[in-house]
Amino acid sequence: MGKKKKTGKSILLFTVIALTAVTVFVVSWTRNHDIGNIPENEPVKLVRLNDTITNEMSDLPELAPIDKKVESYMRKWAIKGVSLAIMRNDSLVFAKGYGWADEEKGLKMHPGNILRMASVSKLITATGIMRLQDMGKLSINDTVFGPAGILSDSLYIKAIKNKKDYYKITVEHLLRHQGGFMRDPLFSSRDVKNQLGLDHAPTYEDFCKLVLRQQLRFQSGTWQKYSNFGYLLLSEIIAKVSGMPYEQFIKEEVLEKAGCYDMHIAGIYYEDKLDNEVRYYTHEGDGKFVEEYNGSGKIVERCYGGNDIPMLLGAGAWCGSPIEIARLVASIDSRDEVPDILSREAVAQMTEYLDPDTYSLGWNDTDPKKGWSRTGTLSGTSALVKYFPDGECWIMISNSSTWKGPAQAKLTDELFKECRTVCSPALPHRNLFE
Repeated sequence: MGKKKKTGKSILLFTVIALTAVTVFVVSWTRNHDIGNIPENEPVKLVRLNDTITNEMSDLPELAPIDKKVESYMRKWAIKGVSLAIMRNDSLVFAKGYGWADEEKGLKMHPGNILRMASVSKLITATGIMRLQDMGKLSINDTVFGPAGILSDSLYIKAIKNKKDYYKITVEHLLRHQGGFMRDPLFSSRDVKNQLGLDHAPTYEDFCKLVLRQQLRFQSGTWQKYSNFGYLLLSEIIAKVSGMPYEQFIKEEVLEKAGCYDMHIAGIYYEDKLDNEVRYYTHEGDGKFVEEYNGSGKIVERCYGGNDIPMLLGAGAWCGSPIEIARLVASIDSRDEVPDILSREAVAQMTEYLDPDTYSLGWNDTDPKKGWSRTGTLSGTSALVKYFPDGECWIMISNSSTWKGPAQAKLTDELFKECRTVCSPALPHRNLFE
């Protein structure tokens, strides 16, 4: 009897301890996941960085010199609004909007506003390719065209015909702008429509037929020529290899895994703008108003109808905030503070620096002495991502274009350097990502 009682007490004690442990775990998990008050059957809503970070969080007296320099920069170049994010060692330490998100509606710029990021989209696309490589679905050494290529459908076979030089183009060549294509017509929709005698705005298939029927300008891998068309092909490669639409794969396998839930493919017109998206402004002068991209004959402001933005896909169609771009960069930089969504080998490939005349994968440049950089320019938009060797990453996007065009990024880079000289030591030790 004594042994039975002792055994019974032991079982009771064990049961109490086990139940207590389970209760503590459930309470802790519930608190950490912030679902304690969610009614049964109601879906859990993701908390987006764009919904939680405000201008007031970065209204710090010691950082006032940043405000003055950014506002002076905006006045000089007649820029309506900009959004700036600063990350240090994978911690978001500063995020602020300046000027107008939509002047006509009286809406001020905030850190959570989303903006067209133009060719910064190429960094997202390159990350998608490297993600597929990590998943074992492709290699950047794979050939793009030909019987053994990724894009071997009749569209490509008929356009290329017997031009065997195309069979040497690899995924890496496209990433480095080394494909050798004769034309890059994505911003010439009206000309392409007229040249091909189309009764519609050019489609992906139309662009492919036009470009691939021509001889290569140079043998792939021997030189480089910036190519939006090459990144359009990479978008199609992602779709074909993953078996998912390009945007869906990027959102599910790249952006959401990095903690970015408010990036989208942008629209063409103001009426197409996304929730929380800014209004864009084209600089004054010749070229502000142009014929609509589809050849309708209608005159439009260049930033709203001058180009087929969604057609650009991974070459330049993404829209997002600098704070979420910072989160993505933190997820592909091989630092330990934020877990990477790519293998260290993949990040090393993306950031390998070869020489001043060779593009990095997705990045414009990854010179270890100068830092990593990625620029983007569209009518109504200028963007720069600059990751400095000391671990600071500065990201700024404007909702206004200037007459400088792509050269505006160099002026933004100078602004970053001026601000860093004055304010880097004063940046707060905190992490707004949390």
